[in-house]
Amino acid sequence: MKSVGSPETPPSNHRHRTQHRRLLSVAYQKVSTPTRFLILLVLSFILGYLFHAQPLVSQSAADLLAHSTFLPEKCHNPVPAENVRQTIIDRVFNHTSPWEGFPPKHVSSGGLIFKEWTKGWGSNAPVFEHLIQKAKPKTIIEVGTFLGASAIHMVGLTRQMGLDTQVLCIDDFRGWPGYYDEGKGMQMVNGDVVMLYQFMQNVVRANASDSIMFLPFSTNTALGGLCDWGVYGDLVEVDAAHDFHSAWVDINNAYKVLKPGGILFGHDIVWVGVRKAVEIFARLHGFKIAIDGEHWVLY
Repeated sequence: MKSVGSPETPPSNHRHRTQHRRLLSVAYQKVSTPTRFLILLVLSFILGYLFHAQPLVSQSAADLLAHSTFLPEKCHNPVPAENVRQTIIDRVFNHTSPWEGFPPKHVSSGGLIFKEWTKGWGSNAPVFEHLIQKAKPKTIIEVGTFLGASAIHMVGLTRQMGLDTQVLCIDDFRGWPGYYDEGKGMQMVNGDVVMLYQFMQNVVRANASDSIMFLPFSTNTALGGLCDWGVYGDLVEVDAAHDFHSAWVDINNAYKVLKPGGILFGHDIVWVGVRKAVEIFARLHGFKIAIDGEHWVLY
């Protein structure tokens, strides 16, 4: 307890700071003006060199940022849902529906397609019904279609629910190197795998050609086209290549053509490359991941 009228003793740390300031002041006064100027000049040169040689963002970080930036960042203004099908016909097929006159004579008489071959993986999984009930989509974009099994299944579900939905199938319809299906191998004509014709046959046989339109290109090219044309999906599924880099590019490009409030999901979460791409994308964009069988859903 302090005694009344006695002077207060300064704290020790306050005394130390005062002593340091006095010493610095004395040292500064002892240094001549030219010397002080020279010291400042040298310090300025050193600091300038350090900031120039080592930018605040390293080149590696800048390269990584550029690698993960998918342009354009904003797609074209959306076309109305009722115009989506005709937009694809006009842009891709020169104003004529590819379903007209199918199958051509050389295909139907040449033994190039099977009457029925709808092989797929997880094509009838419960996740499709769950998400269609939730989103009630007018447009579904499927990235990776193969022979159309899941697309045909989704058309059946939308019709059961009384929805008027277009399913846009993206695939180059080339399969992958070395693919062979026992009993029903893909036919080749001068090195051309005619999987597209088999996909179309399956859609026609399911009476779904008025609800399915396709873009026979690589995923990157097709999604870029949809972005340029303003075609968006209420429900977008990514189910193409399974390696990390392919999945990463597909997910980022698919996200650009997802309508606000839409649902982005995909297949093959059990594959390491796909899982890593989904997890990184979810972290960067603030999503959580729900697992439904072998499918992943972002929310």
